[in-house]
Amino acid sequence: MTERRLALIRHAKSSWKDPGASDHDRVLNKRGRRDAPAMAAELARRGWTPDAVVSSSARRTRETWERMADAFDEVSLTSTGTLYLAGLPEIRHVARDWDDEWETVFVFGHNPGWSAAASALSGTLLEMTTGNCALLVGDGDTWSEALDRDWDLEALLRPREPQT
Repeated sequence: MTERRLALIRHAKSSWKDPGASDHDRVLNKRGRRDAPAMAAELARRGWTPDAVVSSSARRTRETWERMADAFDEVSLTSTGTLYLAGLPEIRHVARDWDDEWETVFVFGHNPGWSAAASALSGTLLEMTTGNCALLVGDGDTWSEALDRDWDLEALLRPREPQT
């Protein structure tokens, strides 16, 4: 069995200032732009470096990664509409295409699906507010196999709370 690490990351705080912008096209607000690099620094400090990054196609999820990316070696972003306003079934669906050599994957998305996915995988009721990151550890020979098993919650990182 291969140990797998999955970081379920809810996009950073987004702006509602542009009434003409669609939900899909909303950008990060000032707090979101500040919190994303801080969360990346905390992930790097903990040794969580992605082999791959997968994101909803929404602008705010992609922008969250763009603000985090400098903390890591170059990793390209795969963006998919399948993860827009999605949950665990859609994560499982896109994971079928993941390289089984990858040990750590960062996945960016939205609520309520991200809270539900993190809760289902960990067996712990979790509420993921904006910018939160659930660090999950599991195992499986393939990502598909691993995502059909129970995972351990290593941490739930919140930008507004001190990290230990």
